[in-house]
Amino acid sequence: MHTFKHILGAALCGSALLGSMAQAAERELKVYNWADYILPSVPKDFADKTGIKLTWDIFDTNESLEAKLLTGNSGYDLVVPTNTFLENEIKAGVFQPLDKSKLPNWQHLNPELLQLMSANDPGNQYAVPYMYGTVLIGFNPAKVKAVLGENAPVDSWDLIFKEENISKLQQCGVAMLDSPGEILPIALHYLGLDPNSRNPQDYEKAGALLLKIKPHVAYFNSAKYMTDIANGDICVAIGYSGSFFQFANRAKEAGNGVVVDWRLPKQGAPLWFDSFAIPKSAKNVAEAHEFLNNLLDPKVIAPISDFLGYPNPNKDGMPLVQSEIRDNPNLTPTAEAQKNLYVLQPLPQKIERIRTRVWSKVKTGN
Repeated sequence: MHTFKHILGAALCGSALLGSMAQAAERELKVYNWADYILPSVPKDFADKTGIKLTWDIFDTNESLEAKLLTGNSGYDLVVPTNTFLENEIKAGVFQPLDKSKLPNWQHLNPELLQLMSANDPGNQYAVPYMYGTVLIGFNPAKVKAVLGENAPVDSWDLIFKEENISKLQQCGVAMLDSPGEILPIALHYLGLDPNSRNPQDYEKAGALLLKIKPHVAYFNSAKYMTDIANGDICVAIGYSGSFFQFANRAKEAGNGVVVDWRLPKQGAPLWFDSFAIPKSAKNVAEAHEFLNNLLDPKVIAPISDFLGYPNPNKDGMPLVQSEIRDNPNLTPTAEAQKNLYVLQPLPQKIERIRTRVWSKVKTGN
């Protein structure tokens, strides 16, 4: 249980109470978001300003979100899927189209990024883009140097996928996302294969690579690595770019002497987008649009990027973001680095089942 959720929960409870007193007919909004994926003051300020009772729950994998959505009644008014899952979920009919007449701040979005997003959401009909980033390597410089020396390949996937490296790093702890849709494509690309391969044999090759290094991996989890790397409990993780920025700051604030750094591997990495979408079963659609329009305000989204360490797709918001994010090539990839990035695509069910089976085999070790 993250401290973040306790703080945010307390803040929202307070604002919900204010909203209850302000309105006899209480308005509500139920949001399902990733753990540690909002500046706590943003939902609190929104609840205070509107009097809307705000419920904020968290999940840690796209798979768990999708399972809830596919029941047909998620119980939420806003959810935050990643682009590849978004596409399949749109095809499954689990979302309702946005009413852009209620989103005047849509004008602030970057048209080029909207065009990229339209590959997963044709016409940008269903999703409001929130943050984007990459999956890369986070590390504790002192601990990695102590194990591998000055020339540790921290800017290369060799750091993890070469057994000679990860077997030594095991002593200080290596973690990976619990996400077959991201880790297996990285392994495929590392092997010189298509990260969106539809060849079953390619997944066997990627699985074999991961099984070889699996004994040296402490755990697979899409949230735990953040606090662990900030506390010094692990020294290397495959995770989301902004999470390392965010928890490097947490380590500084804690004054525990832990330094967290990160690198975009030179071989390339997945580029992803997260978006807010409204489930078809949502009961508070007007409130959902009200929250989304507030989120599209450049002055609201910029400090969220500052807090999370992710660039946002708001063309008028990014100039307001601190330069250490805006101008950091490991957070906001340069034009040159973008040439080695790849966007993940949904796979046919047959290949998805193979990928899931291979991932299960990797996690169990047999």
